[in-house]
Amino acid sequence: MEMDATGVSKGDWIFQGEFERTTAYLSDQKRILAFNPFCHSVELTEIENVYKWLFRVTDPQNNPFDVIFFVEQSEELLVELPEHIACEDPEGLSDETIRLYTIGKKIHWKHYPVTTQIEDPAKYLFEGKAFGDMNMHPVKGNNTRVQFDLKIDVRFVLYPAFRIVPEKILHAMTNAGMSMIMQTATNKMFHSITKDFKNFKLA
Repeated sequence: MEMDATGVSKGDWIFQGEFERTTAYLSDQKRILAFNPFCHSVELTEIENVYKWLFRVTDPQNNPFDVIFFVEQSEELLVELPEHIACEDPEGLSDETIRLYTIGKKIHWKHYPVTTQIEDPAKYLFEGKAFGDMNMHPVKGNNTRVQFDLKIDVRFVLYPAFRIVPEKILHAMTNAGMSMIMQTATNKMFHSITKDFKNFKLA
């Protein structure tokens, strides 16, 4: 029996680090996911801006449980121009104008569909789908506010022992358990990241 599960995690922090350095740091997937206790590896694929994540957890019978994600990363500078600057073509803005009026940056992760076969339940290997946003804004005191929102979808095979539980209850339990694990991992990841910054706090 197959089961679809969805997990979510969120965070809102103030990093004691200037905006450009903080955004450059957090734009590096390999660097930040290395702090996630369940992330085994992150590799850039042959497709531009598409990464392969390998996450590994242990199932209730102590088997290694691998989930592979293909994730496309895109980045967007958030620019707010004053009324006296007319702009019909954003690409025509000078670097100096962009620097002066940038109010934030958004990093977006979304699932990238691949045509190759990934899943192999007999070897405890499954494909997941990841969707996330990381919004960063400069705040007072040369700090940066970081808001993080991640959703992961995974389909896996249930052990026979779990099939006696009504599907609706099992689905709710699975989603709640997955979200709890993800939130714990997210908290640990960002706490570890802050060793490269002077300080941070919850927003």
